[in-house]
Amino acid sequence: MIGRAVVLACGLGGAVGLSQMPEFSQQYIQRMGGAVDELRGFVADFDADAVSVGLTREEALLDLKSGGALGAARADTVGQMIGRYQQMSEALAAIQGAGPFTRAYTVAKVPDRDVAQATWAAYQPAVPFTVEGGMFGAAGFLGGWLGSAILMGLLKWPFRRRKPAGDVA
Repeated sequence: MIGRAVVLACGLGGAVGLSQMPEFSQQYIQRMGGAVDELRGFVADFDADAVSVGLTREEALLDLKSGGALGAARADTVGQMIGRYQQMSEALAAIQGAGPFTRAYTVAKVPDRDVAQATWAAYQPAVPFTVEGGMFGAAGFLGGWLGSAILMGLLKWPFRRRKPAGDVA
């Protein structure tokens, strides 16, 4: 009886835990989208400044680098931010292009560590009443139930009763 309760509790725990993947994915996408929007504005302003003095982005970075130690440091920072913007934009497009069931896998596969940590720090669990939330919950329940049932069976195995050798039933 206790074994069944433990198996059921593990199944429910798995359902609750795995059903959070769609919600975490949604919060991650929102946070990443905000970061991409902010970087897009920065890159657009830099490009506009470069055009206003008759330079391309690459020429503006080289010009900034030749302006002394501070200019070189700023050029490196701007170059890194432009690269981060491009990388995050591509990752966001891949996540948004994924279907509802592959989105969680895609978020796990192409995470931006800073965005993922910030999302986790501010994460608010929710019970998603969506098809994918239900499917993740069902998969979590089955995984938790099956895993704990197998573990309980293995733990009970050495203590099971054996039939006497002469008993034929």
